[in-house]
Formats: sequence, C-alpha cells, structure tokens
Amino acid sequence: MDIPIDADVQCTDGLGGRSTYVVLNPVTRQVTHVVVKENTIPRLERLVPVGVVAETSPDQIHLACSRQELHKLESFIETAFLPGGFPYEAYELDEYRMWPYVLPGDELVPVEHERVPPGELAVRRGSHVRATDGDVGRVDEFLVDRETEHITHLVLREGHLWGQKDVLIPVSEIGQIDEDRVYLTLSKAEVANLPTIPVQRWHEDASEE
Repeated sequence: MDIPIDADVQCTDGLGGRSTYVVLNPVTRQVTHVVVKENTIPRLERLVPVGVVAETSPDQIHLACSRQELHKLESFIETAFLPGGFPYEAYELDEYRMWPYVLPGDELVPVEHERVPPGELAVRRGSHVRATDGDVGRVDEFLVDRETEHITHLVLREGHLWGQKDVLIPVSEIGQIDEDRVYLTLSKAEVANLPTIPVQRWHEDASEE
C-alpha cells in the first residue's frame, strides 16, 4: 500500500481533502494515522486512523468513510489561548526573564500545536533524508504492508541526485526518524545503488499540456 503525502483524499461520497502528514511510531515503523486537510472551510486537518484507509495509489487515498464522518474525526491542530503578547515559552532579554510573568491587561494570544499521539511522529512530504555522509533528497511517500501497517520502504524523490526516478529505501536501512529528517545507515554511494523505478505523476502530465 502506497501512502502518498500531498495527495487527493477521496471519501465514499466525494473529495474530502488532501493528505498533509503521515503519523508513525518511530520505534515499530508502523503507520498509525494519515492527516487530512479538509477541502471545505475552515479547512481543518483531521487525524484519520490508518484502518480507515481503504486503498491508495501514488496520487490518491480512498477512505472508507463519508465526508461527514471525516469531519467528526479528531482535529490535528489544537488551539490554546494563553496570556501575554509573547509566545508561551521562555524569553530572555538582557538579564530579565519575562516568562511566565505578564503585564496587567495583556490580551489572550492563540497558540496552535499539532496533536500527535504520545510517542509518535508526524512526517510531512519534503522532510530531508540524510545518508551517513550528507543529504540525499526528500521524503515523497511511504510503502506500507497492508496486513501489518508497517512501513516497508521510504520513497525518495524530490531533490535527490538521480533525476526523475523513485528511489526505494528499505525500512531496515533507516536508522532514525524525527519530524524534519530521516537518517539512513547508508552512504550516498550505497543509496545510488538501490533499485529505482521511473515515475510520472498525473500533475506532471497536466503541467506539460
């Protein structure tokens, strides 16, 4: 099963939105959720359990739920309203620490953060992929075993060194994952020797017309 990021998400009754993140357990390498940004105002992002994914292609994700059911799923972004004219964290100006002290009459400031389940990570399309000797490209999508929901391969594409091909990196060669970067146990030369397949996306065909 191919889990694309920044792809159309179809519900049982029509287009529901676009995928923005894949949420995974960095220890087990298991995908737990897909984040879907709804295509209707206010265009909220929803945490969709991977079990709701019916089928996928390189350019689309099909969900086994309606758009109304998608709208009822847990929001990915949570907004808190905190006092003060500064973000809710430590600020030091010269010798004075301003947090957590606020001035009388300060307005409440909205602060948004992602509601990622404890112990898991949200990985976006375009996250950097680094070999042992430097960056080699960016995350394009993940290949997932449908039965176990575990990642089998990372698909490396945008910005890598080998042109318009998908480079398939086995999950066994991923040493560490964080929100902005995937670290490989391979060198650039070893990545260059991995299997690649030519790829053509539907949006590339449209751009050439």
